[in-house]
Amino acid sequence: MKGRRSASGARIIAAAREWIGTPYHDQASVKGVGADCLGLARGVWREVIGREPTGIPPYTRDWGEVGSVEVFAATAGRWMIPVSLSEARPGALLVFRMREGAIAKHCGILSDVGTIIHSYDRLGVIEEPYTDAWRRRLAFVFLYPQRRDVKRKSS
Repeated sequence: MKGRRSASGARIIAAAREWIGTPYHDQASVKGVGADCLGLARGVWREVIGREPTGIPPYTRDWGEVGSVEVFAATAGRWMIPVSLSEARPGALLVFRMREGAIAKHCGILSDVGTIIHSYDRLGVIEEPYTDAWRRRLAFVFLYPQRRDVKRKSS
């Protein structure tokens, strides 16, 4: 992914903060109406980057609790800029393992060095402290690319 430049972290954070208060809803991505964690990440993409580069197939709440393929990370890696965990910076998409040994299935946006914005069951889209408990679960970090660096692939 050399040569790809990341979108402005400040723009990503500003877009994500507009989603705060959106209720949690599985597989949704509509600001103010409903979003899960992936829906928030997708909504921020649409607002900052543009049209989503690929469709999202239906998924169940427990999709990350079965199998061994890192589906979330593999797909994000096709469209976003993967960086090391130590390179996480405000505006980065953080991808978490919710259980030790499970595949990564939850994501949030680093909004400050000490806070994240994410959509969580029963809470909706919130901004909360990026605690040690979240840091221990961190599995992957991606940066949103600049708009011109995304080419939609034909299906």
